[in-house]
Amino acid sequence: MMRKSLILAMCMLAPYSLAGVYKCKDQSGMTKYQSTPCETETEAFEINVNTGSKVDLEEQQRQRELVLQQQQQLQQNEMLQQQRQQLLRQQVLAEIEKTQSVIRSNPAQYSAFAIPPYHPDKLSNFVKPFEQRLPEIEKMRRLAAQKALQLDACDRVEASQLHRKSRLKQLHFQVDCSDGESYFFEETEL
Repeated sequence: MMRKSLILAMCMLAPYSLAGVYKCKDQSGMTKYQSTPCETETEAFEINVNTGSKVDLEEQQRQRELVLQQQQQLQQNEMLQQQRQQLLRQQVLAEIEKTQSVIRSNPAQYSAFAIPPYHPDKLSNFVKPFEQRLPEIEKMRRLAAQKALQLDACDRVEASQLHRKSRLKQLHFQVDCSDGESYFFEETEL
């Protein structure tokens, strides 16, 4: 008889052991157990009848929402970074075009390769750390060459480059002229 009762009890509980049991507490503090998830209760737990452990469903939902917000923030940050990179690239290319236009229109004052572009996609290991300042660097290379030409000793610019003494916050430029003279400028002088 005892054995039949035990089998009967197990049969009756079998569907509940496969489905979750939910402990729900409503606004008035009433606790009820049910086989479907809680709806608008203030506390909601899913109870595993096999292990006796419980999961706070509200906390689980908050964690999901937090993860979703973090993912959305990461996506927004990536989009902003891509937009900044695109803008930086456009600025660099605009400065390169200005410089090349000056060189083409003044062949007597500039050798054809006086200011080779620091193209954003092909930066040397030396220039790469200065990538965020590339538009300024391209402009200042042109200005350094123009300043050297204003000196009586420089008739033609052969090269205008970022100098190895440069640091991110203080750029230095070297301009080599056809007469063999080199001129050095800090960014504050340009």
